[in-house]
Parts: sequence; structure tokens; C-alpha cells
Amino acid sequence: MNADGGGDEINLRSSACIGGFKEPRMIVTLGTTPTVQRTMTFARLEVDGVNRATSVRQFASGKSVNCARVLHTLGERVLTTGLVGGDAGMFMRSNLDADGIAHDFVDTSPVETRLCLTLVDEAAGTATELVEESRAIDPRSSDELLSKLELLLAANDVKVLVLSGTLVPGSGDDFYAKCLRLANARSVQTVLDARGEPLKLALSERPDVVKPNRAELAATVGAPIDSETSLRDAIRSIVEFGARWVVVTDGPRDTVVSDGSKFWRVTPLKIDAVNPIGSGDSFAAGLASALRGGHEVPPATVLATACAAANALTVDAGHVRREDVERLRAQVRIEAI
Repeated sequence: MNADGGGDEINLRSSACIGGFKEPRMIVTLGTTPTVQRTMTFARLEVDGVNRATSVRQFASGKSVNCARVLHTLGERVLTTGLVGGDAGMFMRSNLDADGIAHDFVDTSPVETRLCLTLVDEAAGTATELVEESRAIDPRSSDELLSKLELLLAANDVKVLVLSGTLVPGSGDDFYAKCLRLANARSVQTVLDARGEPLKLALSERPDVVKPNRAELAATVGAPIDSETSLRDAIRSIVEFGARWVVVTDGPRDTVVSDGSKFWRVTPLKIDAVNPIGSGDSFAAGLASALRGGHEVPPATVLATACAAANALTVDAGHVRREDVERLRAQVRIEAI
């Protein structure tokens, strides 16, 4: 990879990232706010009117679960963990079992796992997300999750840990920092998708990759990002606080990758998106898969970008088609800037 010549295009296939390993090392995804996701599709959605769905699908979701689902599709050895409870928690377990995705959750009953709705309007080409916030848990549940993570890291050949999503009330803003400390003790690579105070507190534990979008990055550094200069300054701040690499996504616009010294730009793919919800989680999955395969962070964003685009081509968040990923990653371009 030529990282020195500004503007030099890097054509990366990352062919070893998808499958091809007899006994791949494990990837663990962890989140404290998974959800039961119900996606309802309408021929045309009318606000303040009666709307009848043409199809309804319900499945286990949330950022960490979406990430695990994509990793499973890529052929990775993955396990997802987190906090679930009540009947919704039981549904999540059974749904993941049916889909062949390994899981090991902490039960928060009687606190019930939340439900989120996605309303897809085919006529307008839009996807509207209705998010139920997670209810506060007993702090002992988050302590139990930390103990479970420690056991998972000790008992398995874990290569990458992905931490993602809003922290549930009661877990403490330093929860991700504690998770990173456990991962570092086992020399496990880490991808952190967080923002605000939980991200700030986690940076001192030196996460390998921090993956905010522009809005999340601005909220974390407490300053607007309205230019290339302000973006670079914000990235450098995150690196100075402890992140080894920062990957800043921006929806359908360029992704910027940096170690605080050198910068790369990943050109977004031109697609006809069906539902972009879950594309950030799919990006994290592709990143983790490539890292598990031994790639450095800049080339790892090629597979990540392909996974994000492939997610947007499907109605359900976290559901990608492997053939789409294979086709799209050949189109991804990354260049040093």
C-alpha cells in the first residue's frame, strides 16, 4: 500500500477477509442496548392517516447484534454478548439460534429488552426509525456482563472485540473503558463505536480503532466540524487522547481514515439505497473481519465500505448478501490525502 504519495489511488481487494480460513480466530461483539427490530414496509406512508403494511419482519437487532449478523454472513466465527431481558429477550435468543449466530447474554429481567420500529415508504424511498430508549438496569447486570466478557476473552481465541451502541442507564459512562482494559490484558484488537462521555473515558485505554460519524465526532470534541481543517483537528484530538486509529463515516459521503499523522479518503459507492439503517454497524463488521484477517486499518475500510453499501441494498438492518459484498468491494477506492 502506498501511503506516502498524496492522492495516489489504492486498489484493494482484501480477498482473504471473507471466509477462507479453516479455524478463524473469534470476533466478539458487545452492546448494552440491543433491540427487537420490527421493519414494516408500506407502498406509501401517510402521516396522520391509516397505513397498512405490505410486509412485516421482526428480528434480533441493535448495533452489536447487527454487526454480529453481518460477520456471520461473511463466514466469520463470531459471538455476540450484551444485556437482554423479558419476553423480548427470549425472542432475541431464539431468533439468533434460528439464524445460527452464537450468543451469550446477561438476563436483565424483569427489565425488558426494547422494541424499535423501521417504517419503509416504497413510494418515497425513505426509511423512518422509531426508537424506544432502553430502561435503566440494576448496575449488578453490567458487572455481570464485564465478568462474562472476561471469561469469554480467557476461554476463547478472540482476535477482535467490537464495542458499539449507546450505554444503557445504570451501566456507567466508564463501562466501555472497563471492557477495553479487559481486552488489552489479552492483546485483543478493539473497535469502538461510541460517542460523548463514554468515548472520552474509553480513549485512555487506547482502543485500536474508534469509529464515529461526523456528528458523533463533533459531539465528542465539543466543536463543529464544518471544514476539512476542523475535521483533521478533531481527529488529531481523538488520537492525542488515546485512539490509535480514527475512522470517520459520513453517510453517503467520504469516509476519512487517520492515525493523526497520515490521512486517507474512502470514496463512497453509488447505489440505489433501500434502507441505510444498520450500515454503520455493517461497516464495523467489515472492519473487524478485515482486521481479523490481518489487514491494516486503511485497507480494512475497503471491506467495511462494501458491507455498509450492501446493507443499504436490503430492507432489514444488518442483513447483507454475501454476493453483494463481493461485488461491491471490487468497486471501492481509497486514496492518501
